[in-house]
Amino acid sequence: MKHLGTIIGTAIAGMFVMGVWGAFAGAYGIAGGWFAGFLIIGVMWYMNHYIGIVNNEDGAAWIDMALGIAVAGTTRDAFMAGSFAPISTSMLTLIIVIAGGVTGGITAGLIQKNVLNKKETETESV
Repeated sequence: MKHLGTIIGTAIAGMFVMGVWGAFAGAYGIAGGWFAGFLIIGVMWYMNHYIGIVNNEDGAAWIDMALGIAVAGTTRDAFMAGSFAPISTSMLTLIIVIAGGVTGGITAGLIQKNVLNKKETETESV
């Protein structure tokens, strides 16, 4: 059930971002985009993370709404086009984004390891 909540919570966020944000920005310009971003992301973050629709266990990989938004945006274009051409043309971007995420994760892990080693060294010297 916890995984179903994660799928539903992130899918709802994706549908609102892909369906509403652009309409607000188109109708009201930059202010509409900011308002939509604040409203959509704020409400969805509250529901998904504060209330707990999205399952984030301690020590596990963090699941965020961006994953659902990315999937919703990619699949929406495929459904609107009636083919998988939009998905195939976005593969290079997806590969680059995944590589960036892996690089960021490795970098964050190395920094965290360095900070912990520094704290251990300071504790031993006291």
